[in-house]
Amino acid sequence: MNLNHKCLLVLLAGLITACNSTETTEEKLEIAEKEWTVLFDGSNTNSLRGYGLDIFPEGVWTVEDGALVANPDTANRDLVSKSRYENFELEYQWAVDTAANSGVFFHVQEIAAMESGNGNSPNWLNNFEIQVLDDLHFNDTAAIRSAGSLYDVIPPVNKTLKPIGEYNQAKLTHKNGHVEHWLNGNKVLDFQIGSPELNALLEKGKFKENPNYHSDKEGHLMFQHHGQRAYYKNIRVREI
Repeated sequence: MNLNHKCLLVLLAGLITACNSTETTEEKLEIAEKEWTVLFDGSNTNSLRGYGLDIFPEGVWTVEDGALVANPDTANRDLVSKSRYENFELEYQWAVDTAANSGVFFHVQEIAAMESGNGNSPNWLNNFEIQVLDDLHFNDTAAIRSAGSLYDVIPPVNKTLKPIGEYNQAKLTHKNGHVEHWLNGNKVLDFQIGSPELNALLEKGKFKENPNYHSDKEGHLMFQHHGQRAYYKNIRVREI
């Protein structure tokens, strides 16, 4: 191969790399230009409703100092987004009281609860849950069920939590089965739905007995009322 041919191959390789880089940049810009939908801005709850309800469950969830707060003195009633999402990026902040538990779910369905007439008790075992928890004082300290985990499936890595009373910044993304969860600037979860690795983990846990576990590809976002005080604010989502 002469020098001219070598130079031509180097030039072509550079052009291919540049094109791939441009496509990646354009894809990122396209995502960045997607409009955010604010689910909660500190006061307006119009984008949320109670699980199995047409309205926001006043008193079960309250608005206090710009945050949505789960009231422990009422029957549990989770919050769901009125809209449904498939591929999305969700940002939110959360905090909990001492020994409190909550969680964020996605691709949630209400059919089973509505058919059974038990609309205030969603089957939490049907959907992936990103755990929200006081790791220090809750009565279950297993890492696989700790804050930031894919509940009872994958423990978080590189996790840093704020002290009780301070807000954690969270981001959850799903695109074509690929899920990432970021907590306070660190990626703590990264998995592919349907992958051999994830399926192997599911076969080892309690979800193996549930054929409906995360079988849906789209659905509501859900914020769990577990019976303790949990706080959410600055919630927004966009389709990707």
